[in-house]
Amino acid sequence: MRVLFLTHRLPYAPNRGDRARAFNILKALQAHAEVDLVSLVHSAEEASHGQQLRGLVKNLEMCPVPWLSNRIRGAIHLGSQKALTHLLLDSPAIAGGIERRIREQPPNVVLAYCSSMARFAVEPPLAKFPLVIDLVDVDSLKWRDLAHRSQFPMSSIYAREARLLSAFEAKLAEHAHAITVVTKREATALRDLAPRANVIVSPIGIEPSRLLPDREAPIGSDVVFCGVMNYPPNVEAAEWLAKRVWPLVLARVQFARLKIVGADPVRQVRALASAESRVEVTGTVPDVRPHLWESAVAVAPLHTARGTQTKVLEAVAAGLPCVVTQIVADGLPLDVLPACSIAESPEQFADAIVRLLQKDPEARRALARRATLQSLIWDTGLAPLIGALRSASLGMSGASQRASRDRSSPST
Repeated sequence: MRVLFLTHRLPYAPNRGDRARAFNILKALQAHAEVDLVSLVHSAEEASHGQQLRGLVKNLEMCPVPWLSNRIRGAIHLGSQKALTHLLLDSPAIAGGIERRIREQPPNVVLAYCSSMARFAVEPPLAKFPLVIDLVDVDSLKWRDLAHRSQFPMSSIYAREARLLSAFEAKLAEHAHAITVVTKREATALRDLAPRANVIVSPIGIEPSRLLPDREAPIGSDVVFCGVMNYPPNVEAAEWLAKRVWPLVLARVQFARLKIVGADPVRQVRALASAESRVEVTGTVPDVRPHLWESAVAVAPLHTARGTQTKVLEAVAAGLPCVVTQIVADGLPLDVLPACSIAESPEQFADAIVRLLQKDPEARRALARRATLQSLIWDTGLAPLIGALRSASLGMSGASQRASRDRSSPST
């Protein structure tokens, strides 16, 4: 089987959720397929990691994204029917990269990662090939939620994006052999949007052995929030946590420290750093694991979220109990919830953090160990996606795939 894989970021380094999933898809495909990769790249630093993928892909096409001109195009087309996702995640080089790959060796199946790359797969010259889309989350619903939580003019821009992406996601159902998402909640949402879609759940995974703490439980009172800090839901969550929750925690645990760990913090996030308030903003870190292992509690205070928050799975695997909002909990595997406290208001969130900080270190570790992680390994989670690719490459229809899936996994 030969797979042409389209990604909106280079799948290396696997230090953020989208890259980690794409990277592990490449690893999982090693035993089943030869893979040609066509990937957008957003910086010279990102492109420098291309050599790290040589053992996982047969051919690699890296397509630079022109940051400024894409944003100008996005602003110009705000009155059009073109989704900003498709305008901003674009490259003048991608058409040539795709044409070279199919000219040299046509694929048996195209795998498009997320709705941003599915656009290229439903247009010539790729439209004639069988297609599997790893949608991950239903993006249109994320933008809808952001519209409800934002003020004008961003609320209007987000609502426009939700409307246009929703129509596009429904269109994908008419073309794709299969669409994979990471949770049953996302599957239900997509089936509501596109009843004819062949929707398959292929969950997020982690590497528990890599995340196991290499030291004793810390005696300090560090609280860690991990995430890419230019992503609007993470920015909103960081501000809510630092401004509305953290003062309530400090009032009761004097030496607690909040660490906001993640790449590309925007100005609003950088402004949260304060020695007086004991808030640290790290920016990009080479490895998030030491920050997890040195902390007492992890938090995921998002109020806009789709799919599964990998940051929670990783924190639990690293030995940390977590405090999460209900919308985050709704996307977590049931096996992880025993390690999590769910809270909504600032007062509830602070109370949950304080309760955990007041426990001794080993008691906190014991809470994290209540989660069952063996079912969350990548090979298990990605098996349905690999099966969908194999079926598509053999020419099975969407209806045949649905029947096969229902016979083998009636609960999916």
